Amino acid sequence: MGSQEVSNVDWQGKHVTVAGLGVSGIPAARALHERGALVTVVNDGDDERSRAQAAELEALGITVRLGDGATLPASTELVVTAPGWKPDKPLFLAAAEADVPVWGDVELAWRLRGPGAAPWLAVTGTNGKTTTVRMLASILEAAGLRTAAVGNIGVSLLDAVLGDEEYDVLAVELSSYQLHRAPSLRAHSGAVLNLAPDHLDWHGSMAGYAADKGRIYEGNSVACVYNAQDPATEDLVREADVEEGCRAIGFTLGTPGPSQLGVVDGILVDRAFVANRHKQAQELAEVGDVDPPAPHNIANALAAAALARAFGVQPAAVRDGLRAFRPDAHRIEHVADVAGVTYVDDSKATNTHAAEASLAAYEPIVWIAGGLAKGATFDELAVGAAKRLRGAVLMGADRALIREALARHAPEVPVVDLDRTDTGAMSAAVREAARLARPGDTVLLAPACASMDMFVNYNKRGEAFAEAVRRLADESA
Repeated sequence: MGSQEVSNVDWQGKHVTVAGLGVSGIPAARALHERGALVTVVNDGDDERSRAQAAELEALGITVRLGDGATLPASTELVVTAPGWKPDKPLFLAAAEADVPVWGDVELAWRLRGPGAAPWLAVTGTNGKTTTVRMLASILEAAGLRTAAVGNIGVSLLDAVLGDEEYDVLAVELSSYQLHRAPSLRAHSGAVLNLAPDHLDWHGSMAGYAADKGRIYEGNSVACVYNAQDPATEDLVREADVEEGCRAIGFTLGTPGPSQLGVVDGILVDRAFVANRHKQAQELAEVGDVDPPAPHNIANALAAAALARAFGVQPAAVRDGLRAFRPDAHRIEHVADVAGVTYVDDSKATNTHAAEASLAAYEPIVWIAGGLAKGATFDELAVGAAKRLRGAVLMGADRALIREALARHAPEVPVVDLDRTDTGAMSAAVREAARLARPGDTVLLAPACASMDMFVNYNKRGEAFAEAVRRLADESA
């Protein structure tokens, strides 16, 4: 299928089962019902919110079955699933036995695009996806293009594809879950930012996880953007089946070679989309145009710039878009300076790869970490961070794993093991960090773990940190 070919399906009377209510399930059920499909929504939960959502769909004539997401409804010809449902769920095993195809929300959105639909510039990776996609959208807007940041970023692709607003191009964040069930997707250009072990319980292995990430390159027509400092991403480009003429475009924090974007003397430069890439480089922006200018965020900016340049965006728009961009909360966010110490909230660093990038941005550091490890190990992280650490404050269910790694690889670093999970735990962690810190240090919340052992999500964890820092600042005033 060509990159802009639309796959037509006759939905009239087709029996479709939608797995899961929520951001993707409800738009999918509505869209299919509007096209004449006979839709049944199944959902594991049967709480008050689910019942309210079900009532809205049932009022339209859509069948909803709550509290049973395991059984495949009779006559099902297609299953459309929310991204988070694991492949080994009984519903999918039953679908496989019955030879019923299973699509994700991304596959459905791709199939439902209308004639002349906006091309997709797609981004995936273990970390940095949301920031890169928002940077990309900012650059595209600076170029005067009608665009939106959509997908795993929280804005339904279906809503973007089927809504009344017309777009020139879409900046699309895709998770490994979404890519797993999007066999027809053919992006204009795609990027894999990085690869590190994550969600292995869902994918079954690192190889399975990487293969699903690599699906973003399938059928690319202009550029496959990879991280030149992460060879696994380049391997995925080599394995991809792309359209004739599609190019491999690398990005690096060092000096770029031909067909790469990189950094030279504090300048982001392009040696890929220039007339003579073997001898010329095009200045795009200054490192100071990126907020914040941490190394991993510069890498995000280079990836966004590569995708924008692949779409024909001029250098000035790259610069203007990066200058206009402001990161989301809880992503290496400066909270306050108190008594000469800087406090930074990177609660979004929910795995070791993200925490490693965050720790590389500061020195010296008092590190606040811990939570749910999700099967991760911390030895490599401890080795890399050892020389940067003034101290560490550990909290959460799996803090012992980090404590033991630090004991093995950074025994000289003082560690506070905070054995409490009450609502005042974060405040205690901040106070302990302040006690360890000296003027010029950075107290960094980069947990390297998920938050759900103590907090609803990483946002709430970050808010608790920021609130504790503000209280500390008030007391020091």
